[in-house]
Amino acid sequence: MGQLSGGRSQRTGAARRIYLELQEQIGAGVYAPGDRLPSSRALAEELGVSRTTVTAAFDQLVSEGYVISHQGSASIVSDMAGPGTRHSRQAEPRLEWPMSDYAARLMELPIHYAERRPALEFDFRYGDIAAADFPTLLWRRAMNAALLRRRDSLSYEHPAGSAALKQQLQGYLWRVRGIRCDADQIVVVSGSQQALDLCARVLVDRGDRVIVEEPCYAMARNIMVAAGAEIVAAPCDHAGLVVGHLPSRGKSALAYVTPSHQFPLGGVLPQSRRDALLQWAYAVGAYIIEDDYDGEYRYDVKPIPPLFQADRDRVIYVGTVSKTLSPALRLGYLVVPRPLIEVFTRCKQIADRHSPSLEQEALAILLEAGSYERHVRRMRRSNAERRAALVSALTSSFGEQIEIVGTSAGLHVVVWFHEISAQHETRLIETAGAAGIGIYPVSPLYLERKPDRAGMVLGYASLTPDELRRGTEKLASVVYGLGELSCGPNDG
Repeated sequence: MGQLSGGRSQRTGAARRIYLELQEQIGAGVYAPGDRLPSSRALAEELGVSRTTVTAAFDQLVSEGYVISHQGSASIVSDMAGPGTRHSRQAEPRLEWPMSDYAARLMELPIHYAERRPALEFDFRYGDIAAADFPTLLWRRAMNAALLRRRDSLSYEHPAGSAALKQQLQGYLWRVRGIRCDADQIVVVSGSQQALDLCARVLVDRGDRVIVEEPCYAMARNIMVAAGAEIVAAPCDHAGLVVGHLPSRGKSALAYVTPSHQFPLGGVLPQSRRDALLQWAYAVGAYIIEDDYDGEYRYDVKPIPPLFQADRDRVIYVGTVSKTLSPALRLGYLVVPRPLIEVFTRCKQIADRHSPSLEQEALAILLEAGSYERHVRRMRRSNAERRAALVSALTSSFGEQIEIVGTSAGLHVVVWFHEISAQHETRLIETAGAAGIGIYPVSPLYLERKPDRAGMVLGYASLTPDELRRGTEKLASVVYGLGELSCGPNDG
């Protein structure tokens, strides 16, 4: 015999391992229909397991139709089993099986996740925040309190979110962002990503025109592409979206914008452009998605009121706690115009019934106690220190060889390398990665107008000021070692 390896993961039970290997061999044709299988006694002796264990594996094969067994006779492979068996692990995938148009479009998009990220000494990945910044004790207390409040009921909740959280968010948005809305206009979602997906489901049909910024948050653009939208990339400058370049003719379904801190370039849309954007939306019949993804972080600028404050009929406001607490919580919210409340609520229910209930209640408790806002103020001070450390280190290391943009708000900056062409971006990223430094290019965020020089989006919220300084110094040694820059900042 000797055909069963017994080498599967030890976390799988012995009977399960025997069953899987026999199933695999039947599917691969090692045992053809009508062939006798080894006796349970012989197999038990060979594998060093009990006969009961082997019998359990055989019983499972019999129940699934792979094997026929009669009392007092050998087990044989069923005529319905053999090569190409449906359950065989060796069977080739049926590529002719149809996919929806949505799935086909989705599969054409670039992948924006990795199963295993390499451990890096200095990772400037934007969107990450420091685990040490999470208010563990406060959150644990709030979760315990939420669980005690709900000990008599752990059933399904309203799809639009916890009434307690929506009430607290209503007050928070008024205090912090000047947004006047009713609590029932708020829809709690599983992060801003789901908020954008719901907008696409509710408001975009295949072939509809959707305006995005150029450059743009890639996952927002991907959502609209998967929905079948015709994407129109509108250019951005130092002040954000250039409204004068928006298409003035024909109907548009949506415009996705980040007016408080353009992602990734950092521009803050001035009031004159905000007024022009709203006028454009009415003229072409479009809704505006206002993504306020890091609105809590302002350093050198006074916050400009959100678009939603100026117009509650055409603007859909998107907020999140991913940059203040953690993206792992998957908590965000929409503020929608009144006519859209019911349809967004129903769409949310279809998508995932509702967002996690206990986490919603815990956040409501933090907001009610003022703990959340105190935490945000601490994080604003900490990240202001990180930003200053990074900008100082970049200036010291590279001098006039670079341009730094987007420093007035948020949790990242964009660094343009004057002397490194865009075609050398990949080489720079790979060399830095080999040295234990994670840097991330801005070019994939452009759709049409690709930059001709190398640019990096550097996040700083997950590193300490000292790590930011040392990481930048090490990055400089990598850059100058490539020979792309003719000299260091302090050379003649």
